[in-house]
Amino acid sequence: MSILESIIIAIVEGITEFLPVSSTGHMVIAQSLLGIESSDFVKAFTVNIQFGAILSVIVLYWKRFLQSFDFYLKLLIAFIPAAIIGFLASDYIDQMLESVFVVALMLVIGGVFMLYVDKWFNKPEENQEMDWKRALKIGFFQCIAMIPGVSRSMATIVGGMSTKLTRKNAAEFSFFLAVPTMAAASGYKLLKLFSEPTGINMLKENILLLIIGNVVAFIVAMAAIKLFIEFLTKYGFKAFGYYRIVVGTILLILLYLGVDLKVI
Repeated sequence: MSILESIIIAIVEGITEFLPVSSTGHMVIAQSLLGIESSDFVKAFTVNIQFGAILSVIVLYWKRFLQSFDFYLKLLIAFIPAAIIGFLASDYIDQMLESVFVVALMLVIGGVFMLYVDKWFNKPEENQEMDWKRALKIGFFQCIAMIPGVSRSMATIVGGMSTKLTRKNAAEFSFFLAVPTMAAASGYKLLKLFSEPTGINMLKENILLLIIGNVVAFIVAMAAIKLFIEFLTKYGFKAFGYYRIVVGTILLILLYLGVDLKVI
């Protein structure tokens, strides 16, 4: 992976991490289009540049992270389902990450679903307090996003709206939940890499790419979060749904025509 390729992947991560379009899916697509060969480092890179995106949430919402202990308790409750399932299904998830077909199919299915999200779930109630039941339900919705192409953001925001949160409050909790979830995923991937004989040397040799990737992801994610909240509050999910359907359909057509989009 070159520096330019790492920047492109990081830009894709920063733009899509908090949008309901699947950042993992888009990075898989970008990797395929750039012809980047899959390796232990490339897989680790696409997970660990999420640290930059995590930092953007903390910087933008730093006051919320200085709230009471109850704030962290709710995040922990929402995080537990994904932590358990992610640990148990780690190898299977890694296998799906290499399939452009899975990403394309989930983009289309998720896109169709998003056309009706506002009709089905945009029914907020007056009480917008985050209790443990809401947090746990959102946590289970997050597990669906382990399928590449689903989108963690979409799953958790819809999960929040299904508990009658407003779109804005559901999106913000989705951002907060991304911090422990993405930190755990990144840390676990690093530990797995360290456990391999060449893991530490691999990281040392590519440390510049990791630094550049995280810095770029941080800057781009900062802008994406601000724009997304404003757009979602005003217009809802339909535009993202149509986008997902178009991108997913194009990929499926290319695959059907025999174009090799498989991540090598």
